[in-house]
Amino acid sequence: MTAAVEAPKQTGAARKKREKPAKPARPPIRLTMREQAVRGIMAIAAALMIGFTLNLAVFSHVQYLSSQQKLRNDFQAQLAEGVAPVSEGDVDNVLLGDGVPVALIGIPELGLESVVVEGTSGRAMTAGPGHRRDTVLPGQAGVSVIMGRSSAYGGPFSRIAELKPRDTFTVITGQGEQLFSVIGVRYPKDPAPAAPQAGESRLVLETSRGLPYAPSGIVRVDAELVSQTQDAGARQTTAGTLPPAHREMATDTSTVWALVFALQGLIVLELALMWSVRRIGRRQIWAVFLPVALLTSFVITDQVIRLLPNLL
Repeated sequence: MTAAVEAPKQTGAARKKREKPAKPARPPIRLTMREQAVRGIMAIAAALMIGFTLNLAVFSHVQYLSSQQKLRNDFQAQLAEGVAPVSEGDVDNVLLGDGVPVALIGIPELGLESVVVEGTSGRAMTAGPGHRRDTVLPGQAGVSVIMGRSSAYGGPFSRIAELKPRDTFTVITGQGEQLFSVIGVRYPKDPAPAAPQAGESRLVLETSRGLPYAPSGIVRVDAELVSQTQDAGARQTTAGTLPPAHREMATDTSTVWALVFALQGLIVLELALMWSVRRIGRRQIWAVFLPVALLTSFVITDQVIRLLPNLL
């Protein structure tokens, strides 16, 4: 029999030679106040960009759906009670505020059914398409204008350029259901249809054209009333007195003060964060500063979006 050959045992000195030497621990990196400030500003800028994108592409649509549900309930209740607006004032002749429901537009070809609000400022049109104040309501004698967003806040008018002549759609107002037939789609520099004759009613739908969230112009859809013309209600606002924020592709600066205060709050938050990191530690401050930072970022991005064109 052959004896098993045992491998020679390694001595402690040999094992130490085979083991890799441990890497020396790296000393902690200590940033100067200036470097911390630069890093904080870059982090905040990145967070604001992400928040802006999410707010515009996601949260604005959720806000639109929520607003539409409430507006639909309110408008249906007004129709049932017979107090839906038929002019620029309510049943007590009090001027309608921006965002008050005045109509319900339904376009079967586009699968669209949306409550129309009074006013065409960016703030009013976060809830739905807006009726331009200096025009009559749809179905009344004259020309009515409804403006809608193409991308943000539900983008209710994103596909109106697909409408073809003789396509029909309805608009329900306090005077009943109005039936319209499309005349055509027009772009800038295209000739407008002849003005309607006395007793006739026309509706113009307006939105922006171009890439999503990057408007490059305006597209309009002209439609004529094919049902009975309704009497025009009183209008206090005229083309000359219509506020600039209610015109096509206008921006709404009525709440810019909120943006200023939110930016000031963000600066204070950054300074408090830098002070806390040095004295308390990174892990402990997240529970306090993260919710506040998220809320501040949301307010800032929401106010910035309101400064974008109202047809976006």
